[in-house]
Parts: sequence; structure tokens; C-alpha cells
Amino acid sequence: MDRIQEILDFWFLPPDHENYGQPREEWFVKNAEFDAEIRDRFLSDFEKAENGEYLDWTDSARGSLALILLFDQFTRNMFRQSPRAFSADGKAREIARHILSTGFYEELNLVEKQFAALPFEHSENLKDQKLSLKLFGEMGNENLLDYAQRHYVIIEKFGRFPHRNRQLGRQSTPEEEAFLNEPNSSF
Repeated sequence: MDRIQEILDFWFLPPDHENYGQPREEWFVKNAEFDAEIRDRFLSDFEKAENGEYLDWTDSARGSLALILLFDQFTRNMFRQSPRAFSADGKAREIARHILSTGFYEELNLVEKQFAALPFEHSENLKDQKLSLKLFGEMGNENLLDYAQRHYVIIEKFGRFPHRNRQLGRQSTPEEEAFLNEPNSSF
């Protein structure tokens, strides 16, 4: 099995799996075992991709999606609680823009589109957040759109995600501190 398919099958499950195309609890829950498995299986792929060794993957929708997973999702698992968790966000957004501009986005199923759009939701740039709202709105899933709106509101108010401040060594403002003390203020 090639590395692209291995990454996609790990994250989304193989296409012949009964739960393929369905949301997975592991995606959005902190789980040390899941994080360790991603690190063990895919850290070398992330490092190769980060060094430009997988640039040819952007020649296809599936390869581009695998790169987004490496840069936007797997980093959050492999490097949880470290600034490195966000170190490849810019590369993820670049590839997400590529998916949109080439038409590859239309080749993806709904759950794959969700992950192709997440780099914009994870961005601390308001323009990216607006694109996130557009993409998630087009998906027709109120839960996904609600989550995107919650991200947008934070960036609109603070210009950044305050819950990342400690991890990134940034000083929180008093307003951000008050926000962080509210329930459900982080993702």
C-alpha cells in the first residue's frame, strides 16, 4: 500500500470498512494512545513532507488531502501541548488553497472536504475564517458550521486563539484571560 493510501485509510478507515465516511471520535478527543500511534506510524512522513519530499503528492486530490492531514491534523496529535503542533499550519493552508483552485475539492467526499477546509478554520487570519464559514456552510451540516462560527467569532474578537497563547509562549491580555476562564473557551 502506498503512503498516501495508508494515511487516508488510517484517518478515514479503508473504503470497504463499515464506518468509512463517518466521523470518528478519535479525531476530536485527546487520547494519548492515538497520539502515540500517529507519532509512531507517521512522524517520518511528516518530516519528509515538511522537507519537500512529498511535493508530487499535490498532483492529486488524495495526495493533497494526505498532506493536509499530515500538516494540519497529525501535527496536533504528534506534538500536542507543543508549539510544533501548529508549525505546519501555513503549509496546510497552502495545500488547501491548492485543492480549491485545482478543482480537487470536488473530488472529495463530504468528510474529506471537512478536513480539506479545517486549515482555514484553524487559521488566526479573519479572511481564512470567512472562507471556512463559506466552505462549512456549503456542506449543509449545522454542527460543522456552528463549530466554524465559534472559531470565527474568536478570531474576529481577539485576532488569535487565546487558548494557544501559553503553548506558543504568547502573553494573554486581561480580556483573553477572562475569556479563557469561561466554559468551553478552547477547542
